Amino acid sequence: MDLVMQILPVNIKGLAGSVATLANWFTAWVVTMTANLLLNWSSGGTFTIYMIVSAFTVVFVTIWVPETKGRTLEEIQWSFR
Repeated sequence: MDLVMQILPVNIKGLAGSVATLANWFTAWVVTMTANLLLNWSSGGTFTIYMIVSAFTVVFVTIWVPETKGRTLEEIQWSFR
């Protein structure tokens, strides 16, 4: 969460930080609610599904999320335009 707050411009920090926190909690809730149901269905299948979702996340971050190390906030904002 702290990283999200560091890269956001001041004028949207509150709203964007709240949305990021909501998305994080919602995702944790979905995993918690589906894990037991999926484990009853198939323990191997459950971990396969979670592995595939994680792999798609890694690919997404690798391809579309820009590197921010050593860059100013203005440079980061410019890369999203």
